[in-house]
Amino acid sequence: MAEPYLGSREGTAAILRKYGFSFRKKYGQNFLVDGQVLSDIVKAAGITPEDYVLEIGPGIGTLTQYLAQSARKVTAVEVDRMLIPILKDTLSAWENVELLNGDILKIDLTELLRLKNEGRPVKVAANLPYYITTPILMALFESGAPLESITVMVQKEVAERMTAGPGSKTYGALSLAAAYYARAEIAFLVPPSSFIPAPKVESAVVHMKRYASPPVSADPEMLFKLIRGSFNERRKTLLNGLADYSALGKPKAKIAEAIGRCGFPPAVRGEQLSLEEFSRLAEILSEG
Repeated sequence: MAEPYLGSREGTAAILRKYGFSFRKKYGQNFLVDGQVLSDIVKAAGITPEDYVLEIGPGIGTLTQYLAQSARKVTAVEVDRMLIPILKDTLSAWENVELLNGDILKIDLTELLRLKNEGRPVKVAANLPYYITTPILMALFESGAPLESITVMVQKEVAERMTAGPGSKTYGALSLAAAYYARAEIAFLVPPSSFIPAPKVESAVVHMKRYASPPVSADPEMLFKLIRGSFNERRKTLLNGLADYSALGKPKAKIAEAIGRCGFPPAVRGEQLSLEEFSRLAEILSEG
């Protein structure tokens, strides 16, 4: 099998020159040029020769080459059609890579993985575009597809939000969504110097091991309405935030009663509640 050659400034620059590539801001393109970081992503993702890997946003194929070295099969989904000719070139030596030109937010992942991997669990690995990180993560979480784990490079600030606990200034809806679907941890940090062009922010690799079933029992629709309503206007108390959140559709008196039954202080804020406490509140508000 061929050796990866894009994990360096020289290898990446040569490909970009060959194709006269111009970076497109709308796709948030920053290409990794640090072979050690790329190897560490594969290690953090726990990729083995038995694994089927779904990669989102392969760019010019840098991480793809490293994933293909370790995985049984890699399907790489790239939204930018201008990159497809480059990817066909850079990935031509890896027969276990399949390239799809499409928008991951518009793809039926369950159906795709049924066709490509007979519905068996897969691992996701990606250097996500920072401008659309949260929508992609939520689409993965909510897809219902058999995702064993998700290992992604994201902006450090987003990584901190994903792994934050109650009371933290970075704790919010994304923290709770991550906690509901997976056990998330920051694997390591990545400096701007590991990319070209260098981003203005520090990055982090987050590894999320999916739960076989949610850690709480509340109805997920009610649970996430509460979570969204609680953080829709962060400075409001939990009671006022939920009462003003029209999608919840519950009168203020009923919300106040439920908060009291949970034993929360009247002026409690959403940022102070754990996933388990939100679940308890959701169960009470689902009654009757």
